[in-house]
Amino acid sequence: MQRGMYHSASTVRIPTHRAAVYTLLAFLVPAVLLLSANSEKNPAVPEMYDWPVYGGAPDNIHYSSLTQINRRNVKQLEMAWSFDTGERGGLQTSPIIVDGILYGLTPTQKVFALDAANGILLWKFDSGIKGTQPDRGLAYWSSNKDKRILVGVMNFVYALDAVTGKPIPVFGNNGRIDLRDGLGRNPELQSIALTSPASVYKDLIIVGGRLPETLPAPPGDVRAYDVRSGQLRWSFHTIPHPGESGYETWPKDAWKYSGGANNWTGMAVDVKRGIVYVPTGSAAFDFYGADRLGDNLFADSLIALNAETGERVWHFQAVKHDIWDRDFPSAPTLVTVKRNGQDVDAVAQTTKQGYVYLFERTTGNRLFPLEYRKYPPSTVPGEIAAVEQPLPTAPAPFARQVLSENMLTSRTVEAHQWALEHFRKFRNQGQFVPFSVGQDTVVFPGFDGGAEWGGSAFDPETGILYVNANDVPWTGALAENTGSEPSGKGLYLSQCSVCHRDNMAGSPPQFPSLIGMTDRLSRTEITDVIRRGKGRMPGFPNLEEDQLSAVIEYVTTGENKELPASEPAPPQMKYRFTGYHKFLDPEGYPAVIPPWGTLNAISLNTGEYAWKIPLGEYPELAARGMKKTGTENYGGPIVTAGGLVFIAATNFDKRFRAFDKSTGELLWETTLPFAGNATPATYAVNGRQYVVIAAGGGKDPKSLSGGVYVAFALPKKSRP
Repeated sequence: MQRGMYHSASTVRIPTHRAAVYTLLAFLVPAVLLLSANSEKNPAVPEMYDWPVYGGAPDNIHYSSLTQINRRNVKQLEMAWSFDTGERGGLQTSPIIVDGILYGLTPTQKVFALDAANGILLWKFDSGIKGTQPDRGLAYWSSNKDKRILVGVMNFVYALDAVTGKPIPVFGNNGRIDLRDGLGRNPELQSIALTSPASVYKDLIIVGGRLPETLPAPPGDVRAYDVRSGQLRWSFHTIPHPGESGYETWPKDAWKYSGGANNWTGMAVDVKRGIVYVPTGSAAFDFYGADRLGDNLFADSLIALNAETGERVWHFQAVKHDIWDRDFPSAPTLVTVKRNGQDVDAVAQTTKQGYVYLFERTTGNRLFPLEYRKYPPSTVPGEIAAVEQPLPTAPAPFARQVLSENMLTSRTVEAHQWALEHFRKFRNQGQFVPFSVGQDTVVFPGFDGGAEWGGSAFDPETGILYVNANDVPWTGALAENTGSEPSGKGLYLSQCSVCHRDNMAGSPPQFPSLIGMTDRLSRTEITDVIRRGKGRMPGFPNLEEDQLSAVIEYVTTGENKELPASEPAPPQMKYRFTGYHKFLDPEGYPAVIPPWGTLNAISLNTGEYAWKIPLGEYPELAARGMKKTGTENYGGPIVTAGGLVFIAATNFDKRFRAFDKSTGELLWETTLPFAGNATPATYAVNGRQYVVIAAGGGKDPKSLSGGVYVAFALPKKSRP
């Protein structure tokens, strides 16, 4: 994790004459960058040339002290190079850059290394496994000449030689470990994927994993492996076993059958203190918890663990007995704030609800007061909702909290009338209202936030946190599962309708429609998607062949094939979720007034907002004069000492933007080949600063998806 130091790239396969030039420039780069114009930097913050960790550094603050690209010259940015993976499917990857080499992933999870100065391919690794889940980044570890890339490919974690891209045979089983092992359940029936990169601490890699949100699901154990051998070193049970802290907040045997409470977002590491900060998700099943009555610690929690041993240091549970899928959506950021004139090391955690929690790093003490608010009980038989939930009193939420009639769309008279008629049918009482049977309840902000997986950026010079947010309502309801005979329809309703809805219409683009699926996919392809998962959909390896066939028959033809009563069926809850419903008008636009997506700058010293702006546009609406609406956005920001916030993220306009970090003024933008639903990175090679973004799209059903990395820099003649 090299800060303030530049190394030559001669360890990779680069011609000898270039290696010699790089070695010479190693002595010149620091002087060149320190002389850059308009540096606006804090001398106490060391210069960082690499971007060696997902999020920039173990503290995950998405910050770079580079200043060559700054407020004065950012308008001159031009494309320096691009690398097309040649694949479709979308990208959410933030690459890492170490010693002048960029490491990234293709949409199908092939791993590659590029010369970060020109985008020339140095090596590519193909595991032979087609990745179908999001893969947001990689990890790097080194000790002397041993340099390794740690990367998830579906349920496996590979250790690759950073110089050659070849698996390291002494790691695990011929270069990989299988995350399905060691969970106390049959590995062959578990669905788990490492969608966020491992965290590295000393000689450990610490991982979570993405799990199904319906039962059966594996438990969300947090595990640490030896980076050299792949041996398991410790495991923390987020669904506590007998005798462990929190066991009393679950039914006595829940650790045997319940699942989830997993870290899918990644983590942050305080290297100095040896603490890893782990946010967790909700327990399965997400929306009806009669089989897991109690607060369900450590689901929906921020857990501080001793990184060496896995022992709990402190924890905070943000949602008790979650029945709304209100899990923490991103890794936290480790910040330093001012309190009473003193520096305080803290951890900031954003939420889907649009709140920021701030805790003292070693004790978990709250730096902004909490208020425990009471909420109505559940009316669904068997369910017992938590009486109260904790919310911070400051900062004010960065997304709207309660939907009202005067917030309904005014885009057209017809759209407003449609929205009004539907709105008056909803239950609508704000946050944490338990779902009911047969009537949709408003969830605002929606299931995708508020904050999302891209995370937040923090400026150590000013104490300002930058977070982008979605601001669109969704709705959801429960329905009773009727009929005890196992069948294709029964399996679909219990396992699939939670995302694709009872009528198979889904909620595109997040949850695609299954109507007319045979026009797009063959039966073999449908089988592969169900077995392995794709995009946000987990795999279902637990289904028997007859069950799989029955589900496919029901989805493709509507025939409800009965199954033998003796065949074991997946656990079926008494009530099921009827599907994610985004509140869109008949033309597909949010049925509320803008902003539909925002970028927010919040002072963590005071809790006050420095600025707030809409983020993104619909090109067709902008052409009609409806501009600056904001849109849903996925992927986070970065902030630099050059006075800039870089962010792509927006789904529909394919823009990559740079804002003045002090005012929110738009200083530069460009159009990418596909939407940049990823977090950018910035680095310097040979005295030149670059900003790179993975552009893959995939969120807009009207646009193609791809997999292109694009790097921008100042023209060579204009650099300081």
